[in-house]
Amino acid sequence: MALFNQSRSGIIRLIFLGIFLLILLQLLNLQVFSGKYQQLAMDNAVFPKVRYPDRGIIFDRKNRAILNNTIMYDLVVTPSEAKQTDIISFAEVLGIDTAEYKKRMLEARFKNGPYRPSIFEDLLTPELHARLEEDIWKFPGFALVERPVRVYPFNTAAHILGYIGEADSGIIKRSHGFYRMGDYTGISGLESYYESVLMGQRGVQYMIKDNKNRLVGNYEEGRFDTAAIAGRNVRTYLDVELQQLAEKLINNKLGAIVALDPKTGGILAMASGPTYNPNDLTGPEKQKNYGHMALDVARPLFNRGIKGQYPAGSTYKPLGALVALEEGLITPSSGYDCHGAYFGCNRPVKCMEKWAGHATNLRQAIAWSCNSFFSETLKKTIDNPEFHNPRKGLTKWKEYMTAFGLGHRIGVDLPSEDGGNIPDTSQYDKEYRGSWNSCTMTGGGLGIGQDKMTVTPLQMANAMCIVANKGYYYVPHFVKSLDGESQKDTALLNKYRIKHDVLTHIADDVFEVVISGMQDVVDQGTARVAKIPGINICAKTGTAQNKMVLDGRVVELKDNSMFVCFAPRENPIIAIAVVIENGGTGATSAAPIASLMVEKYITDTLRTERLKEVDRITHTNLLPFYLPRLQYKEDSIRARKWFKMTNDSNYIRKYLNGRINPAGR
Repeated sequence: MALFNQSRSGIIRLIFLGIFLLILLQLLNLQVFSGKYQQLAMDNAVFPKVRYPDRGIIFDRKNRAILNNTIMYDLVVTPSEAKQTDIISFAEVLGIDTAEYKKRMLEARFKNGPYRPSIFEDLLTPELHARLEEDIWKFPGFALVERPVRVYPFNTAAHILGYIGEADSGIIKRSHGFYRMGDYTGISGLESYYESVLMGQRGVQYMIKDNKNRLVGNYEEGRFDTAAIAGRNVRTYLDVELQQLAEKLINNKLGAIVALDPKTGGILAMASGPTYNPNDLTGPEKQKNYGHMALDVARPLFNRGIKGQYPAGSTYKPLGALVALEEGLITPSSGYDCHGAYFGCNRPVKCMEKWAGHATNLRQAIAWSCNSFFSETLKKTIDNPEFHNPRKGLTKWKEYMTAFGLGHRIGVDLPSEDGGNIPDTSQYDKEYRGSWNSCTMTGGGLGIGQDKMTVTPLQMANAMCIVANKGYYYVPHFVKSLDGESQKDTALLNKYRIKHDVLTHIADDVFEVVISGMQDVVDQGTARVAKIPGINICAKTGTAQNKMVLDGRVVELKDNSMFVCFAPRENPIIAIAVVIENGGTGATSAAPIASLMVEKYITDTLRTERLKEVDRITHTNLLPFYLPRLQYKEDSIRARKWFKMTNDSNYIRKYLNGRINPAGR
């Protein structure tokens, strides 16, 4: 019995010894090996203040800064540290109620968790920043963080330059954690396309906090701080004065103006109407301004220069002529006896010119934009005797259009470019069940740039570069160079430095026939209104039919006004495409705009008498009649959805789960 008691006592001592050793080991681990509590102590005593770098500056062709930086402040919160904040006093300083405070705090917890800082209010006004800077120590868990903000000194080029915004969960996920909550990134335009160049590298400044959560100095004299590295600057081909003129001329209109340098593919200007002041999407009012623009049926955020898809109309005709010349189907002396219509197929195609002799040869046909001549030219192209099959003829024609940069994205250095449409055999097979021939598309107007053909203004400006260069082009782009260009940057820009040959068999003298016809368009043909003394302009007008579905029925609208050109003929330095929706004939609206752009760029000024023309065009309102009706309809739909949401608990639940978008978009 004594032996048993002695054994049990030994076991108990061993158990206590084991427990003591475990506790000792845990203490050793916590105090020596584990950094957990050291980190907690650090978190309580040290605040990591993020230093956001200045984004790179964007310059125009004359080294003028068209996108720059200034400093504003964000108010950030760490929810777990904000429990002792006087909510009523704090809400009063911010000008919000307690319900809004609680809502924002919940959003901060949801976005970034309770222990990491999240933006509570971004881009504070100078007045609010001044008030908070003095009293921020009274509100534990809150801090002010510097934020470089973009400014646009010339109030122009919104669609080109783009804007920045806070990285959302999708962007953070796609970046594999490179971006964090609170980081800003390029959302559109050059800001997005060249994000890796412009963004720079964030830094951290470690600050000591006192027992009242005030920042009282640098931790370890800044030994662990990392400096923010500014983004690199971007040099573009843009001419800011030409851009401002383009945006002025597109005022009160739907459409686009695109100007290129044929020798390099550099984009000199790109205006989309309606446009907006890019400064509206920076600063404290950006969310409200964005909301207004996003709900505007005129779509001011939509860049029609690269996304607007329009029938090319007669601006296509020089390309159709070059294809037929290349294939040997016409010659410079080819003509057509047109008296106001083309009767080569079952459905007549009307021609605006009826007088005899306006299409006696190719040059005349271009100068007077003869629909009959170019309808017959397309028919010959589709029925090319070399192929003995219209399917092969159409396929060959499409190959040429693709080489001209139509029917697909060109590759401009902007996100979200659209490619337009060049029809192929599958589209006609689908519509006509395989039973079609050259007259199907000729009668539909494909020979005069309509039917199923759609192009973007950028594509047509690029096509004019091909004509101006007599057979080659460079992919249109904005950026000429990047400061401190690296090997990676060179790879990014190389595709814009490659020369693309399109037509290799056409001799220069054959090109000259087409170019002469285009000069005649301005000198004596359909666009005499565009003539500038001392400058030989080569151009082509276009008048494209314009229809839309309104209230369930197809409505015939006023024609779109189209115009393309390059100048001067002897040494082209600018190529332009202009599209004005509902603008009438090409000579009515688009041609005068292009003429002013050419004169401004080539002479670097405008004659005094031309300033009245600028003023007239600027104040001419060509916005379509249906916009107010569409706006009312869209607003009514949204109002009904919001009413339903606020009165239907199931609807609210679906909305909170992200299954419904009350904006209807």
